[in-house]
Amino acid sequence: MSHLPPLISDLALIMGAAAVVTLVFKRMKQPTVLGYILAGVMVGPHFPLFPSIADTASVEVWAQIGVIVLLFCLGLEFSFKKLIRVGGAASITAVTLVGFMLLSGFGIGKLLNWPTADCIFLGAMLSISSTTIIFRAFEELGVKEKKFAGLVFGVLVVQDLVAILMLVLLPTMAMSSNLSGVALLFPVGKLVFFLVLWFVSGIFFLPTVLRRVGKLMNDEMLLISSLALCFLMVMLASSAGFSPALGAFIMGSILAETPVGHKIDHLTLPIKEMFGAVFFVSVGMLIDPAIIPQYWQQILLISGVVLVGQPLSAIAGSLLSRQPLKIAVQAGLSLSQIGEFSFIIATMGLTLGLTSSFLYPIAVAVSALTTFTTPYMIRLSTPFLEMLNMRLPQNWLIAIDKYSLEGQKAKPVSDWNKYLTSYLLQTLVYAILVIAIILVVSKIVLPALGDQGNQPFMRMIAAVVTVLLTAPFLWALAVRKIHPVAATALWETRYYRGPMVLLQVFRLIIAFVILGFLVHNIVSYIWALLLLIVTIVVILANYRRLQRVHTWVERRFMSNLHEKEQQEIKDSGAHLTPWDAHITNFAVSAHFKGIGKTLMELKFREDYGVNIAMIKRGAFTIQAPDRQERIYPEDTLYVIGTDDQVLAFKQHLDKYSPIRTKNILPEDELTLQRIEIGKGSPLAGKNIKESKIRERTKGLIVGIERNGERILNPESTVILQPQDLLWIVGNTKRIKVLEKMMSVKQMPAMASADSGKSDE
Repeated sequence: MSHLPPLISDLALIMGAAAVVTLVFKRMKQPTVLGYILAGVMVGPHFPLFPSIADTASVEVWAQIGVIVLLFCLGLEFSFKKLIRVGGAASITAVTLVGFMLLSGFGIGKLLNWPTADCIFLGAMLSISSTTIIFRAFEELGVKEKKFAGLVFGVLVVQDLVAILMLVLLPTMAMSSNLSGVALLFPVGKLVFFLVLWFVSGIFFLPTVLRRVGKLMNDEMLLISSLALCFLMVMLASSAGFSPALGAFIMGSILAETPVGHKIDHLTLPIKEMFGAVFFVSVGMLIDPAIIPQYWQQILLISGVVLVGQPLSAIAGSLLSRQPLKIAVQAGLSLSQIGEFSFIIATMGLTLGLTSSFLYPIAVAVSALTTFTTPYMIRLSTPFLEMLNMRLPQNWLIAIDKYSLEGQKAKPVSDWNKYLTSYLLQTLVYAILVIAIILVVSKIVLPALGDQGNQPFMRMIAAVVTVLLTAPFLWALAVRKIHPVAATALWETRYYRGPMVLLQVFRLIIAFVILGFLVHNIVSYIWALLLLIVTIVVILANYRRLQRVHTWVERRFMSNLHEKEQQEIKDSGAHLTPWDAHITNFAVSAHFKGIGKTLMELKFREDYGVNIAMIKRGAFTIQAPDRQERIYPEDTLYVIGTDDQVLAFKQHLDKYSPIRTKNILPEDELTLQRIEIGKGSPLAGKNIKESKIRERTKGLIVGIERNGERILNPESTVILQPQDLLWIVGNTKRIKVLEKMMSVKQMPAMASADSGKSDE
């Protein structure tokens, strides 16, 4: 009989135990992650009642692969553009939660007289909520479509990025006795450098390559290619001094921006489940059950800190970001557990020998307890909100409501903010690209040439090639116009001319320093100075040609970046109104009985109180559809209403056909904003129909606030009055233009101009 390698029998034991235990957990309606961990405890070396793993070293390798695949799949769900669209509310909430829990974990560790490294890692583990557990709890409770869920998902996105940053900084913080900002400056700068470099180069090349070979790609080839890219980025991250998990996460987030990102996510799901099971089983294998009774008091204390600290800090952050009390409470009580990133952080601390052995099982036990309580915490939000409404002083509640209402008002961004943001982004990106090209030539290309790379002639050729490659980016870094529209407006104001000139000089200095010092890595100072002069001459002599090259590169990048959005409606989160309305959407099945009927015949507004703000029909968009618009198969209806209204509308649709709820909203196409009718506004005294707001914004007035009262779904005959607050759902840019027009003091002039010509 042939000898069976231990790895095969170990995998059989792992998968068998995981299958049996998770079936039990599924029956109990508990997260399967906890089942995997329990299976790991059962087959681990500390549990003698069952057979144990023989070759733990091989299982650890499989577990590392599991972490890589798990982070790759999390990256596919992450997307950097999604982070940009998260908005200030989720960012402020996440930062408040993370900051508070970091300090709380560190303080609890010090209170227990733990080493500093244990305190740091404990704070990190307690500051990251579990995306997997929250998603599963929302699905089971049927609250994914509610507006507070959008805020929670945004917070989770920010927390994922914070967790990635922690994977880079924690080893430095734990091993250094000096926790000053200077000690952390280099790893943070290094991380920013490689994040920008990998993301920009990945978006520039990958979508183009995938598009060119798309005809040759079947599901099998796409899966193999995406995993190959994942492990290639893992190698690059490791060679740059980062953890392999970071490389997998970055590649996943890059592929998430491509049109095939969703398909890759679907194809890798079975692999994620398999290797994720191996990883979580390996987590359980490291737990010694005998330690848990020994530290039960610490486990209960830390669990209490999570169950109280995360919700309270999230509620505080939500209120600080001008969210209503109801949304803040619902979102805060949803964020009350730790999960997969906490396991990864704990594993890193244990494998690097930075933390004590007892911290790992404590973290897992806390995760198990807080996971069990998650659904109950979400259900607790309603009675907790009622208790707050009864106990808090009435003037507090009024102040919170007023503060949140002010946050919903559309506020135009100043030209100076636009200019400064564009300046910083452009300078950072192009400086990193130029530095990266120089480092590739000096640190990779020339050493690869061996002795020839050390010859002066070869190094001079390399320097010339480097100058040619970096010339378009140097031009953009040094002389390209920064936000021309904002710059022109600012230059007309003498106050801004001095700062703008100083910023331009600073750009030139950065370009000269980069070229002068970094090119010295290839040639001597004398030749570097000569090349600097030659570069200036080349840029001045070929100004328009470099501009065309840069324009082509920029267009290719932007085309690849937005290619996904050209094929589907842009992602967005829920928008809030004082009467708790928000936007969601439904894809209409061909079997729906209302097919072919008009909106007037269907009476959605009269029966359910919802408004159809937009209809997406293939490549066409019908904004603010009139009552005669008909519904056709595969239309996507963008519905605005309260939680109860949307739920009743969905239940009505579900009676007749399997309506699919999409998790996408057109943030740049459709939004809900509040504008105020000023005393001198030409709209005052006109009814809604005469105001032509529908035509101006391609939208609907869904509510009016007047003297503390709220008018929902006002008729077109309602007269607009000064100081009315209008809630409009429509085209984002058009609403901002209307808001800007309303803020202009010379309103009569605008009114007379409008009277002489028709609307847009």
